[in-house]
Amino acid sequence: MFSDNENPGAEVSAGQTATAATSAPETINQTVQTEETLPAAVEAQDTAAAAPVSGELAAVMVSPAEPVAAPDSAATVEHSDVSAVAESGEPSTESTAEMEQLMEQYAAPHQAPAEGEIESGQVVAVTDLGVVVNLGGKTEGLIPAQEFAELDGPFPLQPGQPVEVQRTGDRKDGYVLLSYQRVRRRRAWGKIEEAYRNKTEITGKVVDHIKGGLVVDIGVRAFLPASQADTHPVRDLVDWKDREIAVRVLKMNRKRGNVVVSRRAILDEQVQAQRQAMLDSMAEGQTVRGVVKNVTGYGAFVDLGGIDGLLHITDMSWGRVASPLDAVRPGEEVEVKILKYDREKGRISLGRKQLLPDPWASVVERYVVGTKLTGKIMGLTDYGAFVELEPGIEGLVHVSEMSWSKRKQHPSKIVKVGDDVEVSVLGVDSNERRISLGMKQAQSDPWQQLAEKYPVGTVVSGKIRNLTEFGAFLEIEEGFDGLIHVSDISWTGRVKNPADVYKKGDAVEAKVLKIDPASRRVSLGVKQVNDIWSSWFEKHKVGDLIRGRVSRVTTFGAFVEIADGIEGLCHISEIDERRPKGDKQQVVAPRSGARQSGLLDPGRDYEFKIVKISPDQHKIGLSYRAAQKQAERRDMEDYRSTKSSATATIGDAIMAKRSL
Repeated sequence: MFSDNENPGAEVSAGQTATAATSAPETINQTVQTEETLPAAVEAQDTAAAAPVSGELAAVMVSPAEPVAAPDSAATVEHSDVSAVAESGEPSTESTAEMEQLMEQYAAPHQAPAEGEIESGQVVAVTDLGVVVNLGGKTEGLIPAQEFAELDGPFPLQPGQPVEVQRTGDRKDGYVLLSYQRVRRRRAWGKIEEAYRNKTEITGKVVDHIKGGLVVDIGVRAFLPASQADTHPVRDLVDWKDREIAVRVLKMNRKRGNVVVSRRAILDEQVQAQRQAMLDSMAEGQTVRGVVKNVTGYGAFVDLGGIDGLLHITDMSWGRVASPLDAVRPGEEVEVKILKYDREKGRISLGRKQLLPDPWASVVERYVVGTKLTGKIMGLTDYGAFVELEPGIEGLVHVSEMSWSKRKQHPSKIVKVGDDVEVSVLGVDSNERRISLGMKQAQSDPWQQLAEKYPVGTVVSGKIRNLTEFGAFLEIEEGFDGLIHVSDISWTGRVKNPADVYKKGDAVEAKVLKIDPASRRVSLGVKQVNDIWSSWFEKHKVGDLIRGRVSRVTTFGAFVEIADGIEGLCHISEIDERRPKGDKQQVVAPRSGARQSGLLDPGRDYEFKIVKISPDQHKIGLSYRAAQKQAERRDMEDYRSTKSSATATIGDAIMAKRSL
């Protein structure tokens, strides 16, 4: 078989065939059967074209055993039309025109496509040698089987399927050798170049996983770096194989056959478009839905559809949230409210609790001052503990309101997180969202119990807990201390510093002198345990004469020790006779600041008269002058009783006393 360009007598043969068909209509049925027999008829008359044309028209018989594909836009000659012409004896004008057009079409020389041009054909058969393709014009080509050796998946060509090929310039076994892959690559590169110039998407299939990324088939093997696979880092790319994805061509070099693509570029544009659309429609106070993207220690970032907003931990719930993971989880869909939107910086603050009723709205009515409640310890600080009264409502128990004891303790030593405690409402400030609570107010006042347990006069025992300049603190019970004033430590000596007598941890007995529950104070005395004053007051009364030793002299009198640990005061006015007005004679004191009395000297014993007694204050007033007068009267009475003369005078008694 030959192509149209290889048949030089095609035009002449076609003319002769047309003449024969006109002169001998009876032979038309045998000469022209179908349009498929026409090329064969032309080929059969190639040999007759070289011989001289005789005057007789011979009928050319063509066998339709070898069907040949009709050329493009060939007219169809129906058998019935030709038969009709034969029977009528007159050719049909329409049929004759079609026949002539068909003959001219086959008679016209066809130029073979140049090497490297893309041709369209039709798959005739798939053999072991390759794929047979009908190129038209009585030309068949062969695509070698080697071109399909590296293809994955099902075979791409089937009989009857149209295909684009390119001639290689070689022949084999009577076939023109064709290339299917060259055309495929040319088309693919053209598509890639167009996508690269226009920055459009191109779809490919992931065919391999290599170091650093993926291989994507987009007509040629392109490299997709792992960093360009998604908007976030992808650690495992093995599962991406055989996946259909849309990519963007970043770089290409047709000479070297290198192509670098990106999926992330497309996703970034989509995210940016969604972000811009979201930004344009967003406003403060708007309620939106989003997906929790990631969670941090201070909150969670929510994807609102191309733009992220921050849901702070304080805006997740009206109640206390220890960790953002207690409120939301990554991937969870949440409904939030836009609290603040900064268009310039693109920052969005979100709130979730703002979509729920505010429990603080009616807190004043529900938590009246003095109400006793039960709550749970949610947090501890150095200054107190936070107690949850209900979800979203917390109050503070200050460390000073946790215990009746004055001993300072850290809140963690009294309660721990999770404890259920009873509290009393001390104050409510709905504007500042604060509730002051007290734990000790919810309990009975132990100071009242202490006053009942230890009435005045009770002797208690304990250990010295602390020492100061003015006294010592004695622990009566756990958390309750009493003060032993420095003046109540000893009857006998003047204690200047309690540390000279006690040290921390000493066991001491003391008597309860006073309890003031309102002031939370207990006064104790050690010297009152052995009360020498009571027994002395029982044995003495005002007017008694007693003997004592002057312990010290002051500007206002002299202190006289009248018993062990008991002193009385002899005021200066009770030492000597009162002088008349205008008599300013004074006695020079033996030491600075003290008046010297010629009658009373420190360290000497004198007789005194009790002129005043104050048992409650442990005070005794003495008079040396009154004692001397009483002694003189006693002596006078004694003298009179011993003298018989009734004429004895006071002068005689004085003279008699001096003689003694």
